[in-house]
Amino acid sequence: MSLLLAGAVAASAAPVAAADQERDGLAALQATRQGRILPLKEIERRVVPQMKGAQYIGFDLEMPSGIYTLKFLRDGKVIWVDVDGRSGQIIGRTGR
Repeated sequence: MSLLLAGAVAASAAPVAAADQERDGLAALQATRQGRILPLKEIERRVVPQMKGAQYIGFDLEMPSGIYTLKFLRDGKVIWVDVDGRSGQIIGRTGR
């Protein structure tokens, strides 16, 4: 019985998560068009070359903060690089 309830809760949360992602995506697009944050391609152009020997896997963009998190893989270890979307400056790194 509890498994059915857990499944129902998870299924009802999926549309909310999708709506949140869509809203964040639209906010990111608007912020980029208005020049409040740099486009992903510019962030990648600045950061990826600094990660020698690492494979670029993907990114996340946190809105409204405008912080990009780029994800890399090197020697089986994941590295997250946080980048200020306004300046393009690396502001944090997790992993090596």
